[in-house]
Amino acid sequence: MKKIKVAIIGAGTAGLSARREVAKKTDDYLVFDGGKLGTTCARVGCMPSKSLIQIANDYKAAKYLKSEGIFNSSDIDLKIANVLKKVRTLRDRFTNGVISDMKKWENKFINQNVKFSGTNTIETNDQKYFAEKIIIATGSTPKIPKKFEPYKEYLIDTNNFFELENLSGKIVVIGLGVIGAELGQALYNLDLDVTLVGSESKNIGGLTDPTIKEYVSDMYTKNSNAIFSKADITGTLNNQLEVKINNEVQYFDKAIITIGRVPDLDNLDLAKANIKLNDKGLPDYCDRTFAIKDHNHIFFVGDVNSQKPLLHEAADQGKIAGFNATADKNTCFIPRTPLIITFTEPNIAVAGQTFKSLSDKNIDFVTGSVCFEGQGRSIIKNNNQGVLHIYIEKSTGLILGAEMQAPDGEHLAHLISWSIANELTVEKALNMPFYHPVVEEALRTSLRDANSKLESKKDFIDLFRCDDPPV
Repeated sequence: MKKIKVAIIGAGTAGLSARREVAKKTDDYLVFDGGKLGTTCARVGCMPSKSLIQIANDYKAAKYLKSEGIFNSSDIDLKIANVLKKVRTLRDRFTNGVISDMKKWENKFINQNVKFSGTNTIETNDQKYFAEKIIIATGSTPKIPKKFEPYKEYLIDTNNFFELENLSGKIVVIGLGVIGAELGQALYNLDLDVTLVGSESKNIGGLTDPTIKEYVSDMYTKNSNAIFSKADITGTLNNQLEVKINNEVQYFDKAIITIGRVPDLDNLDLAKANIKLNDKGLPDYCDRTFAIKDHNHIFFVGDVNSQKPLLHEAADQGKIAGFNATADKNTCFIPRTPLIITFTEPNIAVAGQTFKSLSDKNIDFVTGSVCFEGQGRSIIKNNNQGVLHIYIEKSTGLILGAEMQAPDGEHLAHLISWSIANELTVEKALNMPFYHPVVEEALRTSLRDANSKLESKKDFIDLFRCDDPPV
């Protein structure tokens, strides 16, 4: 049996981040992964999806050039096979970058799957290892309901979508979370015959604010072939998939299943490490140290823990686990301000605390609102759709969170999350510079609206005052 200080199971974003931190303190570690390399983000998530979205947005914009005095745009010839080839080319570039970086420490990498054989021992097919610390970062896999499995030949999940060489016929996208909303809208904008089916809760992209959820779902229904209802695959007929949507049977050539991802734990034999699972099928762990309960030497990070399946969260969790795996005792770390962005057009984003989390905690807050339909720069950009709600603590004026569908929402969400992290109040935020004409002026409008609703609202000029009057 080979002895090592740290074993890292999984070479995705969390595992690679953990490795970098571990390597700062010790050379006595190994990384294990028997699957496809390149991280979920680069191979089947963030990067290839954004590549497809950019092409779809470019194509959609080109169709409206005539209204701007630019003619012959209707002659554009779209070939989906070429679109998907371009996406795969970019995907390969991103994954090759990750894999190339791994070659710098390839002597520390074991290209095999491992499973537990004890609380400190893991094994491959041909070798056992005793590890003082173990980091589990095995990631996730697309969720496919068991009742859908008989129809596999008709199904496309998010792991194999970016392997497609072509796509045609009638398509249904089942699930409008972050990935479903992004891929569904992109395919619709590419003029494919696609029906989007979201849940009745209308929780698109992590939205919880009832007003914004209703606005966004209405816009999806209006601007694409979207239905918010239960969807169930009930059989096949004439080589098509039979899907019951809103009590109506429809037929499709393919179904893209985007109802989420599940932790990849099945092959680890956690029971042999005496790791107990909760009612969600996951180990209980500390979300500040990421150590598993009653197993302070085993850490549980990244998509596998289902806490926040986002690249930057996985990277942070991996770094924390790597730090603790090379320390004498585990250290707690404060997480960054929450930030979720869905790259639909307009963007959907959540920064800081959500409407639901604030309501559940009975926090007394006011909502500053702005609609982008009349916002100057958004009109010029031909992207004047969306609503922003910013949540402000009523008694102190502190910025607590925001939800939005907004043009350039990815940038607005960053500004708001940074403001929250720096504990800005409405007054301090309004004293920041706002250029004209920019989309960010809408943020100022929402802040002014919130200020008018505060307990101690202030009638002030949006400028810092000098300590002493000028001479």
